[in-house]
Amino acid sequence: MSPSPSSSLPEDLPTPTPSGKPSAGASIEISGTIVQGVEPGCRLIDQYLLISGPGVSRDDLPIGATLTVRGRVEQGMMTTCQQGTPFVVTEIMSR
Repeated sequence: MSPSPSSSLPEDLPTPTPSGKPSAGASIEISGTIVQGVEPGCRLIDQYLLISGPGVSRDDLPIGATLTVRGRVEQGMMTTCQQGTPFVVTEIMSR
């Protein structure tokens, strides 16, 4: 009997949910250009609503900037923005 191939993922990758999105709380990186949301003060990259986490201020996330950021999805977080999946930014990887 031959050994079956390993199907384990590296530990640093987020575990996808059935929808294909990362599980809540998993640390992931996203990249793109920050755009203004429909509500004042709301900033988004793709479908993610950027929320400043510890050590990151709103000024670090200017509209129009192209960034790579690291953080985590917070599905149940309440916001005043009417769009996007809340994403708590914990680190700016590149500008």
